[in-house]
Amino acid sequence: MAKKHVIVAFPASVISDTPHLREKTAKIGYIGRAAAIFKVSELIVYADNPKVNQRKDIELIVTWLNYMDTPQYLRKRLFELKPELQFAGVLPPLRTPHHPLRCSLRDLKVGDYREGVVISKNKEGALVDVGIERPVLLHNSQFEVNKRLTLKVVKIGETVEVQNVDRAEVPHYWGFTVGVENRSFRALLENPRFDLVVGTSKFAVSFQETVQPLHERWVKAKTVLLLFGSPTQGLFEIAKAEHLNIHDYVDFMVNTLPDQGTETVRTEEAVIATLAIFNMYFGF
Repeated sequence: MAKKHVIVAFPASVISDTPHLREKTAKIGYIGRAAAIFKVSELIVYADNPKVNQRKDIELIVTWLNYMDTPQYLRKRLFELKPELQFAGVLPPLRTPHHPLRCSLRDLKVGDYREGVVISKNKEGALVDVGIERPVLLHNSQFEVNKRLTLKVVKIGETVEVQNVDRAEVPHYWGFTVGVENRSFRALLENPRFDLVVGTSKFAVSFQETVQPLHERWVKAKTVLLLFGSPTQGLFEIAKAEHLNIHDYVDFMVNTLPDQGTETVRTEEAVIATLAIFNMYFGF
């Protein structure tokens, strides 16, 4: 069965109502952790307020999510010490297959996949750090130093040899990528790569009322986009600010938390609740 790519998109304003950097970091940590639990392929941060420059918030969110997806043994190579990572310790570990707890040569097997970073080049190719006692050899010198790669172990001996692969080739879940749509909400909605677009809102019909037609579309779709708003501005409001009728752009609008007991549901709460429901009914 071909992999289904589930993509979650949420607005940059998700951290705008949280004053302290520690709490902002933790909020994004919940979203990244939920994405990993339910094997989300990609997280997209989109600009949702045309009246405000959201570049700084988008950069913060992207940095935190990329940091989360990076195996611990590569983080010092790929991330400098900078203020936005001051509270990176509150980001929960993903514990996904590409974040192995054991990082030793004796644990390595031919056919294993690893994330690595090119640390130098020689006449044979590139030397890559994959988190074991010594660098491995990639017979390919086209990649620059500090380039992160997904690799497959092809030989174990005096020298461990690997080949670079597309992460889509890995037969099990291999974390999420991080995308940005900083032009507008409309630009995200008009992206043609999504086979199915589902928006979430407390003003939409209950998920139970749409489960059958949604399931019929779900099983046929290869790439699914799940859209989320922010606690202060839902998808209907975000679309209205850009003079859009959201029903013209999405296939379904659903309420996955009907009869909620709170005035608002935080985006990170809506993400994990919605993914849990979709996973139970449709499977990822």
